[in-house]
Amino acid sequence: MAFGKKAAGATPRFQPFDLLSTLIAVVSTNGSVLFANAALEDALGTSRRTLEGSQFGACFHEPHVLRTAIDGARSNDFATLRYEAFLRRVNHELMPVQVTLAQGDKSGELVIEMSPLEQQVRQDREERLLDQAQANKELIRNLAHEIKNPLGGIRGAAQLLQMEVESRDLIEYTQVIIHEADRLQTLVDRLLAPHRRPHVVGDVNIHEVCERVRSVILAEFPRDLHIERDFDVSIPEFRGDREQLIQATLNIVHNAAQALAERRAAGDAQITFRTRIARQVIFNKQWYRLALELHVIDNGPGVPDTIKDRIFYPLVSGREGGTGLGLTLAQTFVQQHHGVIECDSVPGRTDFKILIPLP
Repeated sequence: MAFGKKAAGATPRFQPFDLLSTLIAVVSTNGSVLFANAALEDALGTSRRTLEGSQFGACFHEPHVLRTAIDGARSNDFATLRYEAFLRRVNHELMPVQVTLAQGDKSGELVIEMSPLEQQVRQDREERLLDQAQANKELIRNLAHEIKNPLGGIRGAAQLLQMEVESRDLIEYTQVIIHEADRLQTLVDRLLAPHRRPHVVGDVNIHEVCERVRSVILAEFPRDLHIERDFDVSIPEFRGDREQLIQATLNIVHNAAQALAERRAAGDAQITFRTRIARQVIFNKQWYRLALELHVIDNGPGVPDTIKDRIFYPLVSGREGGTGLGLTLAQTFVQQHHGVIECDSVPGRTDFKILIPLP
């Protein structure tokens, strides 16, 4: 039987790989490509027809490494092998990837999965954020409850003391205690807010959310701030808590507006809302066929390097006087929609991206 017919007959069996966003090739033990999925076609800039039947090693900067790996698989030296390599694209540009080579379902077939290292790093970061968010949630709830009870006792004692003392100076001291207790109580209430309020689900139009946030921000910063809209109007409505998403977006945009103080003084402060549909994406350890992408982009100074990896942690703030709760609450609200917030920031451009699955 000719090799081309064999590959053509095998293709329907491998077609589910086309649903994956990772790069997949199925090769024979002599290194010939039996199947290449759509993501690999896009990444290499080469058609499936060209790839199938060719030597897959030619797609790598160092073909001998793949050859050694295939030889090891053929002699059953391992079940799965991982290593890092460079894919060679059609324009000779090199793409760093993590290669995972495993035995296929049939004898003589090997499945090679390639994850761009940038994507792998992002997924690892998302997993850490997800785990950290869960730990933060438990810590915050427990800590807030532990603080709440003695705080009420402190405030009550200060009120009783205020009624007993006659010295004006002492009354002022008790008022300071009461005021600070109330301030801490407000902080505790904000920490507990996402876990108290019921999740009210309805149809959400993301552009209505953006318009609501835009009007609130422009009311607070009426001069020297330009908010641009770059919307994909084809994005469908989805089920979610509209008020939570407004609050999450508002927290991000409000932070951006405050970070733009120098730009506002110079008269060139800008925030951009950009909406897009993402296809075949992975976040929160799940694969989604479609997802909403909402970008909030500003031309401010960027997130300080000292807190860049911790901006979603509670009580971490890059602004003097900030509570460090805005982004924590935003991430919590978005995660309740099975989504995630990512941040890419350099001086002059900060991009907060909200990803939420679409039906």
